[in-house]
Amino acid sequence: MTDTTLSPKSASSPASRRDVPATQVAPITFSRRQKVQLAIVLVLSMGAGGIAASYLSTQMAATSALVVFCIGMWATAVVPLHWTSLLFFLIVVVFQIAPAQTVFSGFGSSTFWLLFASLVLNASIRFTGLDQRAAGLIARLLGSSYRGVLSGVIVFALALSFVIPSAIGRIVIMVPIIITLAERMGYGEGSNGRVGMVLAASFATFMPALTILPANVPNLILSSMAETLYGHQIAYADYLLLHFPVLGAAKAVLLLFVVAWLFPDTAPRHSAKDTASPIPLSGRERHLLAVLALCLGLWLTDSLHHVSPGWIALGAAIYILLPQTNLAAKDCFEKLNYASLFFVVGFIGLGAVISDSGLGAVLVQNVAANVGLEEGARLWNVGVLTLLSSLVALVTNLPGVPAIMTPMAKDLAVLTGLPLSTVLMTQVLAFSNVFLPYQAPPLVAAMQIGQLSLAAVTKVCLSLFVLGALLLWPLDLVWWHILGLI
Repeated sequence: MTDTTLSPKSASSPASRRDVPATQVAPITFSRRQKVQLAIVLVLSMGAGGIAASYLSTQMAATSALVVFCIGMWATAVVPLHWTSLLFFLIVVVFQIAPAQTVFSGFGSSTFWLLFASLVLNASIRFTGLDQRAAGLIARLLGSSYRGVLSGVIVFALALSFVIPSAIGRIVIMVPIIITLAERMGYGEGSNGRVGMVLAASFATFMPALTILPANVPNLILSSMAETLYGHQIAYADYLLLHFPVLGAAKAVLLLFVVAWLFPDTAPRHSAKDTASPIPLSGRERHLLAVLALCLGLWLTDSLHHVSPGWIALGAAIYILLPQTNLAAKDCFEKLNYASLFFVVGFIGLGAVISDSGLGAVLVQNVAANVGLEEGARLWNVGVLTLLSSLVALVTNLPGVPAIMTPMAKDLAVLTGLPLSTVLMTQVLAFSNVFLPYQAPPLVAAMQIGQLSLAAVTKVCLSLFVLGALLLWPLDLVWWHILGLI
């Protein structure tokens, strides 16, 4: 997460801040837009609770109001995302909307610990200097033509997704490196070449990585909630085989053509390759690479040893944090950004509360009555479920899809006659296709770090969304049929 998604913007201007004495802290207030957003969220949540109270139990009505409130606050980021999660915990426990073990179930999930481990891995990569080593590797991958440059950036960004299990972490590491390389190649600030390179890196390390189980938050929430609610463990290798060929690799190819088409430029005027002799890997770099390689190997073989990727990553983090390994700074643990952890745990807890209240089952019954879900119509049912998840993604954001849809998955499976795994996987079709940037916090982070305009990012999102829905969704369903999922 970035500061702008984890904390509200200050309404004070730079000039007014200069008038504040050094011993005082400038006050942070809500802007007019934030006040309007907050008012809308509160009105909608109270309205949802009031309407639900007329037809449902008190617990379901309270849960309905809480769902609208939390999703609205997370989607607008009026207050820090982790603050909303903490308030959610407090409300549920104090008003006894659900048992404590339900609302806090996210802390016991492997997703929580995988995300924690990703923070440690990111810190270690920077500490050992592997991030700078990556810049040299990217430079060697870049071709001599503009499309060759974009291809090299996309390949490296996608490959990094297998090693660093945090999209925002990857973007924080990659985007500054890409900007430096773009300037070295003659693509100045504001040029199509520089914008295209940053867009290619940001999208390639996020969207195709939604098909790699531990690489993004929506995947983690889906796998964690499936395990928490149904005891259904999603294997790394199975998930990769099911989604990566079409929604990962094929989407990366589409991304290349979309960026080259929307932001055309000439071949680079200078080479990004460093003419100096490469410096051999240091002992710490080799040590960390061995740890990362072991993690990747264990993730790929989890169907054999049945150890969740989260526990594998936690083991690596514990090892890295051992001072004697010298793979992280002595104060690494104290400087980790724990806000993103509470954001994810809040999402998981919300899904568990929805399931515990029975609200999910009621929603399924009403949805089924209006969208024509029927047992036996497998292809139709998969299409309807995908569109339903896409609608959820539009009104919330990508992590909202598994948070809302997973608690309903078992009832949807009974209603449609589809296996539970198939119902769960339809969510991936939806959250791997981003309509607008606000749905994806990593893209928001990329906009800020890479100084990308909203218009540029939106153009790529819309283009990939249309091509994904028209080309990749049907192709992916054919692939599912070949694998026997439908």
